[in-house]
Amino acid sequence: MTKYDEMDEIEAGTEGEGLHIGIVVARFNAEIGDGLLASCTAELTKLGVVADDVTIVSVPGALEAPLVLQQMAVSDAYDALIALGAVIRGETYHFEIVANESARGIMSVQLDTGIPVANGILTTENDDQATARMAQKGADCAAVAVEMANLLRELERK
Repeated sequence: MTKYDEMDEIEAGTEGEGLHIGIVVARFNAEIGDGLLASCTAELTKLGVVADDVTIVSVPGALEAPLVLQQMAVSDAYDALIALGAVIRGETYHFEIVANESARGIMSVQLDTGIPVANGILTTENDDQATARMAQKGADCAAVAVEMANLLRELERK
């Protein structure tokens, strides 16, 4: 017997059946966004989320994603949200602004609304890094969204 055996442990399930998921995908760096979306939706399907329970919204870029995520979160229509896109370093300081501010906005949405948001906006040095990461990151975001939605449901039952 360990010292944790008598403690209440809450575990989130990975079953997506009955969950409503919203996805916001940035069109800037569209090939990467499309790859992220394809792997994300494929993983959601594997986890049992049905297509009718998924809403996909397209936005121009990563900076526009938090506003749409916020509107989706306050609608009470979604159990979890996913942000997808890519910010790839260029020759100017703009990369840092977009990467930092989109991440801050996404974090604010989930903390302000209590709706989990899986952040799948890649921030990479170049196109090759983004391409190498898109399939895994899209699938990871789907798994995170399902797990977090289930975890919050379990916490609410407590």
